[in-house]
Amino acid sequence: MHPHHNEHTNQDQYDSPRDRFRRRGPGGHGGFGFGGPGFGPGFGPGFPGGPGFRGRPRARRGDVRMLLISLLADAPSNGYGLIKSIAERTENQWKPSPGSVYPTLAQLVDEGLVEGTGSGRGEEYRLTDEGRAYAADNAEAMTSAWADLAGQNPGEDPLFSSFGKLANAIRQFASEATPEQRKALAEQLDGVRRDLYRTLAE
Repeated sequence: MHPHHNEHTNQDQYDSPRDRFRRRGPGGHGGFGFGGPGFGPGFGPGFPGGPGFRGRPRARRGDVRMLLISLLADAPSNGYGLIKSIAERTENQWKPSPGSVYPTLAQLVDEGLVEGTGSGRGEEYRLTDEGRAYAADNAEAMTSAWADLAGQNPGEDPLFSSFGKLANAIRQFASEATPEQRKALAEQLDGVRRDLYRTLAE
């Protein structure tokens, strides 16, 4: 039996994703991803795309804010619905993580632009009167945020494709490799990183 695990599971059933983010922090419980155990800081946020990099385009923090306000100006939604809507509108080119959406929603609530109703997974967000006025005043910025995402096409850059393949291979390797193999791979990747810096310095 693992009582601590059950405690988290039971609490998760009633918490909204935003509440779970605040309780655990942006790293959640872990799981393998860039920046996870065994690979150290070399695969942390400094790696292109940050933790869990998938070779997909990413929006800037200000753009995420504008995207959420834009969607809420159309209709109220819960966090999952907002994430899904962004993925659909970008033709799955980019699907924001809960770690970028819920903190932004919390900030918008604190600013009085958005209000949340309900609790747990059913918590729904809508613009306040102040939020609707803000949306009207920033229509151009919202349009630009969508245009910035639409203009990003990772298929045109073979480097992003290579990063995605490498990420998948490392995830599989890390789940099956021995400690010695993990150490050897870490040394190889350190060598690649050094080679990249040498190339940039030329």
